[in-house]
Amino acid sequence: MKTQVNLKIDDSVKKQAQKMAEELGLSLSSVVNATLKQFARTGELELSSAPKITPYLEDLVIEARKNFAEGKTSGPFDNVKDLMKHLNS
Repeated sequence: MKTQVNLKIDDSVKKQAQKMAEELGLSLSSVVNATLKQFARTGELELSSAPKITPYLEDLVIEARKNFAEGKTSGPFDNVKDLMKHLNS
């Protein structure tokens, strides 16, 4: 069974959202439905499109933190000259 929901949305937001949905081959209705389904399922609402960390980057961060904890890092450097001297050695 389907139900209809009436929403008041700023016209420019609707147009931008429709354009983005169309670029993905979706209708605005399907985007709204997917968002509401996810919200109902998880109780989470994503309000940002902040980049997500990739598994590769996550591994690099873990390795960097391990190296830092083990004292296997360089610096800090007081100036670019000292940094460049270190990198070129």
